[in-house]
Amino acid sequence: MTEADPYQEMAKLLGAPESNLIPRILRMIADDQEIRILKAAFPPATVSELASQSGFPEPGVEAAAQRMFAKGLLFRSRKEGATRFYRVKTVPQFHDSSVLWPGATRAFLDLWKEYTEKEWPAFGRVIEAFLPKPPIRVVPVGATIEAKAKVLAMDDVRDIIGKARSLAVTPCTCRTVDGKCGKPVEVCIQVNRAADYALQRGTGRSLTKEEAISLLHLAEKEGLVHIVDNHQTVDHIICNCCGDCCINWRLPNFHKFVAASRFRARVQKEECIGCQICLERCYFSAIRMEGAEPRARIEEEKCLGCGLCTITCPTEAILLKEVQAPDSVPV
Repeated sequence: MTEADPYQEMAKLLGAPESNLIPRILRMIADDQEIRILKAAFPPATVSELASQSGFPEPGVEAAAQRMFAKGLLFRSRKEGATRFYRVKTVPQFHDSSVLWPGATRAFLDLWKEYTEKEWPAFGRVIEAFLPKPPIRVVPVGATIEAKAKVLAMDDVRDIIGKARSLAVTPCTCRTVDGKCGKPVEVCIQVNRAADYALQRGTGRSLTKEEAISLLHLAEKEGLVHIVDNHQTVDHIICNCCGDCCINWRLPNFHKFVAASRFRARVQKEECIGCQICLERCYFSAIRMEGAEPRARIEEEKCLGCGLCTITCPTEAILLKEVQAPDSVPV
């Protein structure tokens, strides 16, 4: 009986059993020993347990586990005095961790680019049915906000920075793979545990809070959308996404993966001069010009409330309006 291909088996464990490209990506980053250890690393296991389950000698497993941590294939935790390793679990997680592998070649990144173009949309259609809510959400820029109540901390990206225990910055994985937009790459802000992880791996550099705020200003100026995990407490990452390279926008039903902020853009028509700068800033085709003397109009059902249109309006004709009550925010 022919032994199953461990790379195809691992692709199945990542949620991509039919993929032709994920096994090829795995072959470029993991040798035969590493792929077998990877399969064994769930639930989290010590080096001794991994050696027993994989059949490889413990010293070799220890060295392999450290290499695989650097590659983004394994994560590690320390509980009850013992270090345990556990494997990457999903294709999106594998994408984000492996792209920043220091040994990643252009050929490796090009395979990821091919995957996002050819197979990622179909993968998104399969998993969207299992999502109880969008896993990530938009946070508005520090723009003029017309709200019924005080802006919640979860809606204030600067407040998230101010309360962070640890901060780091890494390259944006999507623009590392693609980069056709020409936007800044080193703007992916890691928060707390994610910052610790990036610094341990050597894939990021430490940030002060002042430096992180400066990065937010740069991202907003460059027209990048702030994206965070869809929870009240942000304890992971602040992505700054472009409209060209970011894999989130390539999904056919991206609204099921990315939740809008609690705000929507609103135009004060008497202030609008029809300059159309806002049209260039909106990724979501949520703004159109109408009238004999064209003025901007927001299509609210398309607007995600990022606020990018507000910060370059020369007459401050656009502001953000609260449309979702604070008591309906995610938990």
